[in-house]
Amino acid sequence: MMQQTGNVIVDRSIGVIKLDVPTYETIEHDPVATKQAAIVVGVVAVAGGIGGLGEGVAGFVVGLIGAFVIWLVFSGLAYFFGTSLFGTPTTNTTFEAVLRTIGYAQVPGIVAFVGFIPFLGALVGLIGGIWAIVTSIIAIRQSLNITTGRAIITGIVAAIAAGLIMGIISLVFGVGYL
Repeated sequence: MMQQTGNVIVDRSIGVIKLDVPTYETIEHDPVATKQAAIVVGVVAVAGGIGGLGEGVAGFVVGLIGAFVIWLVFSGLAYFFGTSLFGTPTTNTTFEAVLRTIGYAQVPGIVAFVGFIPFLGALVGLIGGIWAIVTSIIAIRQSLNITTGRAIITGIVAAIAAGLIMGIISLVFGVGYL
């Protein structure tokens, strides 16, 4: 009997949080997981929006849209740098596979919903952010079939490039994270 989509997302999210490599591999190779990863990014974005309601409705909307833009940009850059600069002969993947694993890797960010609570919100947000970095490095490593060191370098370079792109977008439109 086939599992419900919600159960699959929850089970895979738990596997990602636990750094379960077979879970990352399953996500990488399952084309249906692209839509699921988008749901994960959306849920995490809403949780972050709830945590940041002090910024108002406009901040919530920009944060929600920004989460998807950042996911796409960072995934694209990780794919580009991971396949063209830091890849190895075993690096054989697709943009969608990287997109799926990095989307799911955002699941620790769900703790951001407590962001409005003084001190606790910042502490929990910091822990969730650090854990999301770890899950993203594992996602990059598994989807690109590279070493952990190469995954870290790929992630850093992609994050810097994505930050520059998002900074330019923020300046052009007068919104965002600057």
